[in-house]
Amino acid sequence: MESTIEAFVVPATSDPGVLALVLDADLVVQLVLLGLVGMSVVSWGIILQKWLTLRAAGRQSHRFLELFWSSKRLDAVYAKCDQFKASPVAEVFRAGYQELAKITAASEGSAARSDASENLERTLRRATSAESTTLERYVTFLGTTGSTAPFIGLLGTVWGILRAFQKLGGGGQATIDVVGPDIAHALIATAVGLFAAIPAVIAFNYFHASIRVLNSEMENFSADFLNIVKRQVR
Repeated sequence: MESTIEAFVVPATSDPGVLALVLDADLVVQLVLLGLVGMSVVSWGIILQKWLTLRAAGRQSHRFLELFWSSKRLDAVYAKCDQFKASPVAEVFRAGYQELAKITAASEGSAARSDASENLERTLRRATSAESTTLERYVTFLGTTGSTAPFIGLLGTVWGILRAFQKLGGGGQATIDVVGPDIAHALIATAVGLFAAIPAVIAFNYFHASIRVLNSEMENFSADFLNIVKRQVR
């Protein structure tokens, strides 16, 4: 009776775990996983930094615009610009006001004023472009990660499947114990690739929309500021 019972007992199998599977993978799969993990870590660092930066930029820009439109003197607004260092709109105003101060001190006559207006417009345009470049810094990496990480993971997937088929064609016994680890390595590479790509794509789209809003605010403010100056110098 005991021998009959022992015949139906399934021998215990040890679960290697994901970490053990990764350590047991060959060099190609490990390099793919290492690259994907590195891209994911950098992406999350950029996501955190950009989220804090854009949130502060949006809030301070809103507060600065309220101050600007409620104030009757440009010099009073300029005196409080240091309170809005995270606002790109405030930085555009700072550049425009400094250029306006130079124009006021140097210009004489209507022709000079006409040239000064063009100089002010160029200054505002350059400041807007500089702030936009600062806001977009590192965001491109998120788009690159989102578009390339699945394909890098696919490289590891194809390599793992190839290794499994090589073992199947080697003439040995085709059991799950033989090809299972390589198939697991392939699936892990796919999962890590998606884990790196999905947050990067979501963050890229969100940040791109937020930056587009801030760019629009800077352009609208530049146009309004230029109109105010032109009315005052007439």
